[in-house]
This record gives sequence, structure tokens and C-alpha cells, in this order.
Amino acid sequence: MKKILFSFSILLLFAACNSKEEVDLIVLNANIYTVDAEFSIANGIAIKDGKFAAVGDKEQLLQNYHAKKELDVQGKTIVPGLIDAHCHFYGLGLNQLVVDLVGTTSFEEILEKVVAFQKSNPSNFVRGRGWDQNDWEVKEFPTKEKLDELFPDIPVALRRVDGHAYLVNQKALDLAGITMETEVEGGAIVKKDGKLTGVLVDNPMGMINAIIPKPSRKMQVQALRDAEKLCLDYGLTTVNDAGLNKSTIELIDSLQKADDLSIRVYAMISNNPDNLDYYLDKGIIKTDGLHVRSVKVYGDGALGSRGAALKKPYSDQDGHFGAMVTPVDQIEGLAERIAASEYQMNTHAIGDSANVVVLRAYQKALEGKQDRRWKVEHAQVVSEQDFDYFENGIIPSIQPTHATSDMYWAEDRLGPERVKGAYAYKKLLDKAGLIALGTDFPVERVSPFLTFYAAVARQDLEKYPEEGFQMKDALSREETLRGMTIWAAYSNFEESEKGSIEVGKLADFVVLSNDIMDMPVDDIPNLKAEQVFISGKQMK
Repeated sequence: MKKILFSFSILLLFAACNSKEEVDLIVLNANIYTVDAEFSIANGIAIKDGKFAAVGDKEQLLQNYHAKKELDVQGKTIVPGLIDAHCHFYGLGLNQLVVDLVGTTSFEEILEKVVAFQKSNPSNFVRGRGWDQNDWEVKEFPTKEKLDELFPDIPVALRRVDGHAYLVNQKALDLAGITMETEVEGGAIVKKDGKLTGVLVDNPMGMINAIIPKPSRKMQVQALRDAEKLCLDYGLTTVNDAGLNKSTIELIDSLQKADDLSIRVYAMISNNPDNLDYYLDKGIIKTDGLHVRSVKVYGDGALGSRGAALKKPYSDQDGHFGAMVTPVDQIEGLAERIAASEYQMNTHAIGDSANVVVLRAYQKALEGKQDRRWKVEHAQVVSEQDFDYFENGIIPSIQPTHATSDMYWAEDRLGPERVKGAYAYKKLLDKAGLIALGTDFPVERVSPFLTFYAAVARQDLEKYPEEGFQMKDALSREETLRGMTIWAAYSNFEESEKGSIEVGKLADFVVLSNDIMDMPVDDIPNLKAEQVFISGKQMK
């Protein structure tokens, strides 16, 4: 009789298992911020075929599902895969191949780093990126004389941290054909005491770009893989690359299809005739890993290099207004052309003059058109009367760490009144209804946790300023997490497939080392992405 009962119990257990739906993975004992419409919290998820099959209570999940694998995260916090809504993914990878000048505190330190790099990595063209004269004791642009002494026969090009200025030596100037008589609209060839200083701001940089040796395919592949590793380490599962050419986009696509690149890429094509002619005619390109449907346009330059276009002169440079990188009539023409296609227009605008030019061009081009989701990238300095433009479906794509990087000198550039309309993230959110958050790496550091901290605390890592920088425009934690997930996905036309942990969406998620919504704000910069999943597959 006991044998019969035992056999019957086994049959019941087998029948119960057979009645459960089989999934690939069940994650249990988690503190899951789903970032759905209600910002609801769950403690378990089931994943099948790369998508969320169920989200909710772990006990119900175990009753209804049988998994090939279970993962007990022991109370750790889970959030949707993080999205960087504005970065330079490929550029980050290429930067691993040049001299890293980020954080240098003097021109002398830069020279030491360049000499050491060239000694250990001999090259016939020396490149670097990351200097920022605002971090030096003497906050003025450097000049090329010492570079000329150290490298009389090898061209050197050192890019400023924001990407909007070069310091080059005489050899590079000679190869590019730049002389005292050279004139280029939309920027500056900086001169001092009747001589070239070697500093080029915005459009003149193109003449240097033309002589820089192109990376080999092997180097390009390595750059993309290096960038992916850095991003995955911080829980980024989707990156919006703000400016790619056709060849790089096709390389990304080929690597993804060969399973050699897993991170998802929302690609903004660089604004040039070849890209526009090809992609606007071809239409939207969409795979699980790659989405090509936007054009990246540069309105003006950067505030740190005084290239941002302002309505009134810079407070710290009489008579200087900055410059439009793309002339006003061209921005208006581009807006009309892109509006006639399926593509989104995403325009870099820093200064208040550039912002209003872009916003007016958008309003005119989009008249009568619905749900186009065009973005203003940075929206950094906006005049009081111009915020209302964002009520018309225009999305601010902003980078909170710019505020905490620039706060030391922003008022010097803008003055006490104009700075009140700068880095106004809460006001932009109130007007637009949503915001997309990113880092702009490698201009800033890759970590989205620094983005979160800067948005909420508006302080640097030394807790300066004590009361926070212009705290009226700080974001709440919920607003910030939405900006890094579902709102960023919405800005990419991808809210139905990612950005929240909901049934049917791609199983992109991150297991964090602490509770980002409840931990002390000062500890957020030290947060870790302990495990990272893309389509239910563990990447870290």
C-alpha cells in the first residue's frame, strides 16, 4: 500500500510540473522597481525566449512556472536595463587608443602624459583627449610652443574634454594647411600676439580631422568591444550614439548579427550629405540590437570653450557671442527635409541663442505632424520665454553631470541672471512632461550612477556645494530613474519593447549592489551593477 501511495505522489508531482509553463529563468527574492506606469514593485520575474513572461509575487511565479534555471538575488534591487540617451559609444572605444587627459590639472601634466604615451605607444600621429583649462590654476587656453619643441616632426592633436576644441602643434597645422590667413565659419582659429596658438574651436577642427589617419577595421572592432565592456560594467544595456557614419553603423550591425556585440544601439546618423541621402531614402532600420531613425545635428559649440551661441555676449569675454556651427538657414532647411522623412531630428544646442533657433525650426517644420519626438540634445541654457516651446512634444535630452562639471564657472560665462535658466532639468521636465537622461561620455564619465547622483543631489563628489547647485531644478529619484529607462526608451520610439520590467518586453535588467531608491544619496556614486542581463542572458 505504501508503495502504491508513493507512486501516486510521484505521479501527482509529475502532473503538477507538467501543468506549469516552462521558462528559461526565474529570478526570486528581489526588490524589483518595474518602472511601469504605477512605478510598482515586484519580487520575482520569469523570463522566456529573451522576454519577461511574468512579473509579480515569487510564490505565484513558482506555482505557475517551472524554470530551467533559478536565480535567488537575496533581496538585491533590480531595475530595468539602463539607457544612456546621449553618448558617444564608438568614440569612447576609440578614446581607449589615445592619450587619456581627463582630470589633468595643468598643461605641464598634459605634456608629461603625452610624452609618456608616445614613448610606450610610438605613433606617427599623436592624439589625446580630455583636457579642460577650467580645471587649471590659469584658466586660459594653452598654446602650442611646448608641443612644437617636444614634437617638431610628428603631428599632435589633443582634443578638449567636450570635443569642441583642439590643441595642435605646428606640424599638424602645416599638414592641414592652416595659416594666419585661413578662415572657417562656425568656430575659431585662435590667435594671440599675431600668431596661431594651435587652438581650434568647432568647425576649423574639421581640417585636422581630415589629416588624422583612419583606424583600421581591427581597431574599430576593438574600440566597439572595449566600449561595450565599459558600458556593461555600469549596467547600460542600450546606448544612444550621438553621431555615427554609415560604415560604423554597418560594422555594429554585423558584429551584433555575429553575436560579437550584445549591447543595443540607438544610432543617430551624423549630419552629412552621404548619410542623409542614404538613410532618409532608405527609411528606418530596426533590429533587436540596432535602431537607426534619427539625425544628429550640431547647432552650436560648447560653453566651456566659449563656442555656445548666446543671445548676449559672454559675461567673461566682451563682445563674444559664441557661434552657430550649423548656420540658421541650414538648420531650418534640414528640419524641413527631415520632417518630410520618417526620421527624428536631434540637435545639439547649448547656448540660449542656439536653443531658440532650433526650437523655432522644429515648431515650423513639425506643424501639423504628430508624434515625431524630436529632441534637443543638452538644452543647456534656455531663456525664460523659450521654455514653452517644449510643451509641443519636443523632448529635452539632458546630461545631469554637465551641471556639476560646469557649476564652478558657469556663472562666470553667463552672469547671475542668465545662469538661472541653465541646467534647468526640473523646469524642462515640467514643460515637456518627460526627459531623456544620458552622460555624453566620454565628455563625462560612463557611470549612470553619477548621472543619478548629479540629477538628485546636484553636488560633486566632494558634496559641493553644501546646499546643492540650483536645487530648484533637482529631480526626484523616481523622475531620474524614469529618465534613464522608460522615458529614454520613449524618446527612441522603443517604450513598447524596453524601459520597464513588464510582460512581453525584452528581458534587459540590472541587479544593483544597493537600493538606489532608498540608500543614502551620498553613497549613490559608489553603486555597482553586480549582474547585467540582455534578453535574459547574463552579460556580467
